[in-house]
Amino acid sequence: MGTRMKSDLPKVMHPLAGRPMIQHLMNTVAGLTPDKVVVVVGPGMDVVAAAVAPAQTVVQRERLGTGHAVMQAREALKDFTGDVLVLYGDTPLITRDTLDRMLAERRNGDKNPSVVVLGFKPDDPGHYGRLVVGAEGLKAIVEFKDANHDQREIPLCNSGVMAFDGARMWGLLDRVGNDNAKGEYYLTDVVGLARGDGANCSFVLGDPQELLGVNSRVELAGAETIVQAHLREEAMENGATLIDPASVWFSWDTRLGRDVVVWPHVVFGPGVTVGDHVEIKGFCHFEGCSIAHGADVGPYARLRPGAEIGAKAHIGNFVEIKKSVLDEGAKVNHLSYIGDAHVGAAANVGAGTITCNYDGFAKSRTEIGAGAFIGSNSSLVAPVKVGARAMIGAGSVITKEVSDGALAVGRGAQMEVAGWADRFRAAKAADKAKKQGN
Repeated sequence: MGTRMKSDLPKVMHPLAGRPMIQHLMNTVAGLTPDKVVVVVGPGMDVVAAAVAPAQTVVQRERLGTGHAVMQAREALKDFTGDVLVLYGDTPLITRDTLDRMLAERRNGDKNPSVVVLGFKPDDPGHYGRLVVGAEGLKAIVEFKDANHDQREIPLCNSGVMAFDGARMWGLLDRVGNDNAKGEYYLTDVVGLARGDGANCSFVLGDPQELLGVNSRVELAGAETIVQAHLREEAMENGATLIDPASVWFSWDTRLGRDVVVWPHVVFGPGVTVGDHVEIKGFCHFEGCSIAHGADVGPYARLRPGAEIGAKAHIGNFVEIKKSVLDEGAKVNHLSYIGDAHVGAAANVGAGTITCNYDGFAKSRTEIGAGAFIGSNSSLVAPVKVGARAMIGAGSVITKEVSDGALAVGRGAQMEVAGWADRFRAAKAADKAKKQGN
């Protein structure tokens, strides 16, 4: 339920690096190519079911503990006898390598453990359950509330993540009771039950960072910090230069080419692809866009969904591009808005230009031909087409098609009244002096 999130959104739907945390986990699981994935959700969590589709979902209508939650998947798994991993949607940072190590331990022919538990050693063990280990392997998991003083001093903690022998799992779960401090059916009890059957149990040691549980917005921010650090490192290892890595924010699917230079305070929203040899100056914000090789963008540029910036194009300061294609070498350098448009190769769009793409009812397109020159402070009222090599005079409002190679000026004719400004100032000064004299 995520009550500590204080949110109407289910806990696992809160985003990390631009996508719900549950989808981070689902992507990791997909890397294992599992035979089946079953997601246990609470009542009314259709948004979670949609986020994990096409995985099957089952509903835990009564919240009676982790063991009870796993039991809800019994019908979905039916007679499956392979290895079963039990994971948690609010632990999104676990890696494929860790899961592979758990499965390898489960398949260890010498031990043949019924259960493998993922343990970790946090700096502050706090109220985590403890793993009790002996020479024979994992002996028991003790919940903190049920642990004695000596058990609470154990540094090895339970992450909750487990790998089961599917052939033995349901037989263990059927015997889990709720005689404990919380009156819940603890999944952790399966270790003691398996040991009582004479079976082996084992554990794998995990990285505490991977096992960060997200239960509050503070913990969500901590997880975001970890994810961002990983994404920045990956970008640099793949050939991008980040001038100030800590100030650059990525989404999970951001793709940067080689020899890209990113200045400080740049935000990459979801769906951004950047080609090789691109320079991105500071304080830019991108989402759902692509930038081709050799382009120069920013500072303070905003590229919205559908923006396609061509090779060697220039997008300058305080320029916003939305659902528009800029061909190779096009320039929009200052204080402009280009929406629902196509700007041809080597065209130049002057400062303060806007495409008037919305009439209050519908969006319309603007076409600017190759090599066209749009004078500063022009308004292109869509739908409209400016031909190749055409020129638009500064301050124009263009409402009709401009043919190739033509000059179009759409503004009032300039007029001059000789001496008017001097006479105006003199009259105003005399009036002011008269008032002061009174």
